[in-house]
Amino acid sequence: MQRVTAQLVAGLVAAVLSLLAEQCWADGGGLSLAERVIWAVNCGGESHIDSHGIHFKKDPLEGKLGKASDYGVRLPILRSNPDDQILYQTERYNEDTFGYDIPIREEGDYILVMKYAEVYFAQSQQKVFDVRLNGHTVVKDLDIFEQVGHSTAHDEIVSFSIRRGKLSVQDEVSTFNGKLTVEFVKGYYDNPKVCALYVMKGTTENVPKLEPHPGLGKQPEEDEDDEEESEGGEEGAKKKLPAGNKNRVQSGPRTPNPYAADNSSLMFPILVAFGVFIPTLFCLCRL
Repeated sequence: MQRVTAQLVAGLVAAVLSLLAEQCWADGGGLSLAERVIWAVNCGGESHIDSHGIHFKKDPLEGKLGKASDYGVRLPILRSNPDDQILYQTERYNEDTFGYDIPIREEGDYILVMKYAEVYFAQSQQKVFDVRLNGHTVVKDLDIFEQVGHSTAHDEIVSFSIRRGKLSVQDEVSTFNGKLTVEFVKGYYDNPKVCALYVMKGTTENVPKLEPHPGLGKQPEEDEDDEEESEGGEEGAKKKLPAGNKNRVQSGPRTPNPYAADNSSLMFPILVAFGVFIPTLFCLCRL
């Protein structure tokens, strides 16, 4: 009897440990960043091991779909590690919707990281497209230049989970058959593209962050309540700037307020003087 009880206890302990190990693996607990990544590709380029140890493989779509471009290799990419700029300098684009199929065999929480840099267009509304994940639109109207400007790294991060044969992403659920399909959807403005992407176990807190954007940092606060002189009103009256202007990046010195030195009060006596002087002068000339 005691032997049977011991066997039951041992079996229960083994089952619990197995469940804990499975849950730990599903959550990516205790793994390094490189170990969390289950799939990574340098789109349009060769294989590369980045500064975090992530192994990006050569683009599997080479010679099959879309076009590879290394146009960006002539440019330094802001916000990126110098050793990893190649991940933003090469890209794959297509004249129609295209994508990658990623096998996922384990349940758990995942993150899709897509890397971008605009190295060709120099203004917004030139390249705009969507991204779909197994039919779910997870990125809408992506305009890379509008997000960060030219030759600057930008990562799009999408979290999703797979449990009991279901894919959950952004409050939407669908059946999952073991394959994650990432699609870059053709829009009205040029062609969809991607520079690199990877899928990893974990949450958004586990994703390495890019360096701060050089043009979008917090501006120095000369005065917490930024004010300017009002156009009408009493002398010395102030009014606060709209809240939307508080974080606006200034492109040059502040333009002087054309109403700051309003001399209209001095014009009236001058006009009166002219009105008296001219008739007097006319009368003297007739004498």
